[in-house]
Amino acid sequence: MAADAPGPDRQSAPARSLVVGTIAVAASYWTVMSPYSQLLGPFPYRHRTSEPVVALTFDDGPNDPYTSQIADLLHASGVPATFFMVGACVERHPETARRLVRDGHVLGSHGYSHRIRRCAGRAVLRDEVRRADDVFARHLGLRPALFRPPWLLRTPGLFDLAGEESLQLVSGEFAHVLEVLQPSPTRIARRAVAKARPGSIIIFHDGFDSKGGDRASTVAATELVVDELSARGYRFTTVDRLLGVGPYRNPEV
Repeated sequence: MAADAPGPDRQSAPARSLVVGTIAVAASYWTVMSPYSQLLGPFPYRHRTSEPVVALTFDDGPNDPYTSQIADLLHASGVPATFFMVGACVERHPETARRLVRDGHVLGSHGYSHRIRRCAGRAVLRDEVRRADDVFARHLGLRPALFRPPWLLRTPGLFDLAGEESLQLVSGEFAHVLEVLQPSPTRIARRAVAKARPGSIIIFHDGFDSKGGDRASTVAATELVVDELSARGYRFTTVDRLLGVGPYRNPEV
């Protein structure tokens, strides 16, 4: 006698497991790495305003010559920006960081090493923040109040730490999801302009992790974005001004 064929429920069980697993992974990603999720705590990616103003931000630097090239074009256009810098990179390029401060830009912290294993545990994350603080203080005489975690990765411990260290956590919207891989400047700029809204915080990368890397497309795209948004009537500001918070934790700066 032939064995009974699997019933509909038995046939669909692996498919149901796959769907449930996919949903769980997507939900986990959304919670801890999406630019938009607020499930674990406040993580501003935009400021509610009707004013045509945006904040351009740059992560993973300083990374010369690209950070300096961005600084040159921003200076020529009179555009202020916010640079979320890696402590180890500031140690390599302190004069570039000092130049940005002199030019009127705001520096935020992006941790010390930009290593993912240093972003999850509360103790190692505290060490990342404090080591970066020490670098900023030693080379620049300031302690950033703005903190953007690498990869936008956050855990409940991050929000506790932010309260203890008086840090303002900052998210944003990526100029282009593949910008770190350096597609053409036109592709990056087209997507960044399409995302821009009053109060937007737009994320570019002037470096790559803590290693540096070619950011020529980002440099060229930044100029295109500044020109196009200016033509559309947008103004530019820094994240601290957009959110109405102080840029540094030492008040004299």
